[in-house]
Amino acid sequence: MLQLFTPLDLIALACFVAAWTGYAIMVEWTPHGESSLNARMDDYREVWIRRALARDMRMVDTQIMASLQNGTAFFASTSLIAIGGALTILRSTDEVLSVAATLPLGIQAARGLWEAKSIGLVVVFAYAFFKFSWSYRLFAYVAIMLGALPLAEHKDTPEAEAHVLRTARLLDSAGRHFNRGQRAFFFALGYLGWFVGPIVFMLTTALVLVTMWRRQFVSDAFSAVTTEIEPPP
Repeated sequence: MLQLFTPLDLIALACFVAAWTGYAIMVEWTPHGESSLNARMDDYREVWIRRALARDMRMVDTQIMASLQNGTAFFASTSLIAIGGALTILRSTDEVLSVAATLPLGIQAARGLWEAKSIGLVVVFAYAFFKFSWSYRLFAYVAIMLGALPLAEHKDTPEAEAHVLRTARLLDSAGRHFNRGQRAFFFALGYLGWFVGPIVFMLTTALVLVTMWRRQFVSDAFSAVTTEIEPPP
């Protein structure tokens, strides 16, 4: 298998894996990641569950949960479609190569190399599907935990506090797996550059990495949840 790849291909692939792994570690496991947009949303998830505990009528909360589940189901279904598309490329290698050769970029690749790249794309989308499907299951568990919240008049009891923490942690886990699935989608866009060439692959990987970092730490959304806003007089 290694004979299919040039040294530059292997370097580009190593950069891709390092970028994906390094970004995930930085966002999820380092002190710097604690100031990310994802981490701020984790804090608000616990706030949400505490507010839900104080409400007698929780229809709004169930609607929010339904929205989260529907969004996750959409991405899980999209992952399956993407897997099917990648397998189609793998199955029709000769036709795809003939079309690619006529493009302005003049993409040239050996059949074995193209198939190996297509298999890698299938693996990326399969990883995304497993993350989204597990996230969907976790959101369903959160819905059950939300339904099992103690009544509002019992919100100050130790049982209620323990239930809030369990529900918030489960909700954080569901969101974390959803984020990992979306991360796979973003890096899949970078992976597509490999079909053009290893240099383009490294450039598209870097572009995806910078874009994702900006969204987590310097985007408008990040500013919206971190900027102190003075209440109106």
